[in-house]
Amino acid sequence: MNTVKKPVSKKYFILAAVALVLIISLVGAILIGSAERSGSISDELKDAVLHEEKKINLFGWAVNPAAISAMIVTGVLLLAAILIRIFAVPRFKDVPGKFQLCIESLVSFFDGMAKGSSPHSNNILGCYIFAAGCYICFGTLFELFGIQFVAVNGYPVSLPAPLSDINAAIAMGCLSYLFIMGGGIATNGLRGFGRAIKEFSLPVSMSFRLFGALLSGLLVTELVYYTISLSIVLPVAVGVLFTLLHAVIQAYVLVMLTATYYGEVTEPPVKKAKKLRKSKTAEAAAA
Repeated sequence: MNTVKKPVSKKYFILAAVALVLIISLVGAILIGSAERSGSISDELKDAVLHEEKKINLFGWAVNPAAISAMIVTGVLLLAAILIRIFAVPRFKDVPGKFQLCIESLVSFFDGMAKGSSPHSNNILGCYIFAAGCYICFGTLFELFGIQFVAVNGYPVSLPAPLSDINAAIAMGCLSYLFIMGGGIATNGLRGFGRAIKEFSLPVSMSFRLFGALLSGLLVTELVYYTISLSIVLPVAVGVLFTLLHAVIQAYVLVMLTATYYGEVTEPPVKKAKKLRKSKTAEAAAA
């Protein structure tokens, strides 16, 4: 029998090339050794949380690196939204391309979540959870770029995710709670306000859920960077495990909670059973 050899697929060549690069990077990182550190590992982890030493000079003010990250992420998202609206949206076709399909899928996902959680009032809800989800997701992925700045003490500092700072996490949680409360007031007045007040612990739970999840990934990454002198190989796995997953999961959790509670506080009041029975009895007697 004649055997026909199948050509080797290109993906195997790509995988082999990537594996070779990773091995070379691993050997090179081990031979080079670790870089100079500004303090002990406990000081590094403490500063990653509190940002007391490695602050960045911004027009004469010493600010947390997370504040710079938040400005960059916000500016990039706003610029991307403007460019998409001006140049991409007018060119959308009935048969969508890859980019149009991606945008429409995202919009449909958040719009469907808003309608499913709050079928009676969801016009602005879809816009908010779309914006919040994009900010959390892309803000978390931002730390993968490893943008370096020089701190006021002269040591280099890598810009973290904006929400790894407790102040940013609290701001996001409180903003979502105020949005829920505003929707309840606009829809049901004092009744909606009362429903929102009952969930007074919601901003605390949202804030610390975001902060705890993103901070855990930041601390693990800092620990790996400090103890193992690898700048290319191991952070890939660490980034996938503690950054990519957090970006998707935390964005989904916050928008789901916001949509769910928004639907509860904006739900129209239901008449009591007694009143319904009386009205039915009166109608039957009149008939």
